[in-house]
Amino acid sequence: MLRDTIKAAQIESMKSGDKGRLAAVRLILAKLKDKDIELRTAANLPDDDVLVTDVLQKMAKQRRESITLYEQGGRQELAEIEKAELAVIEEFLPQQMGDDEVNAAIAAIIAETGAAGMKDMGKVVAALKAKHGTQLDMGKASGLVKAALS
Repeated sequence: MLRDTIKAAQIESMKSGDKGRLAAVRLILAKLKDKDIELRTAANLPDDDVLVTDVLQKMAKQRRESITLYEQGGRQELAEIEKAELAVIEEFLPQQMGDDEVNAAIAAIIAETGAAGMKDMGKVVAALKAKHGTQLDMGKASGLVKAALS
């Protein structure tokens, strides 16, 4: 399980004295705890690895946005901190699909669903997320779906 791997990384970071990595791992565990608390009253719980991957993807996206903003604002030292956290977060994410693989997956789903135009975009994006949601950035993928359907 992904959650166990993250907890093991926390222990390993404590033993090795790597404070930057330990802080990033603790951030991940805190976000997971927040998500667990949020889902206490949920009727149906998602698979734990799917939940963890979703939290990690959101954290990675936030870090990428922060890096861009800090670099535009001339705050390179803060951007470096965010980059270090992003590197730790990405260690735990499943291998991401390349652009060619994403385009091939989109083409396959369009063929499967028989999508003809923009009115079918929601159907294609939903199928793409169901099949490959943990392996790609859905924001970028939805743009590629839009391009493929227009």
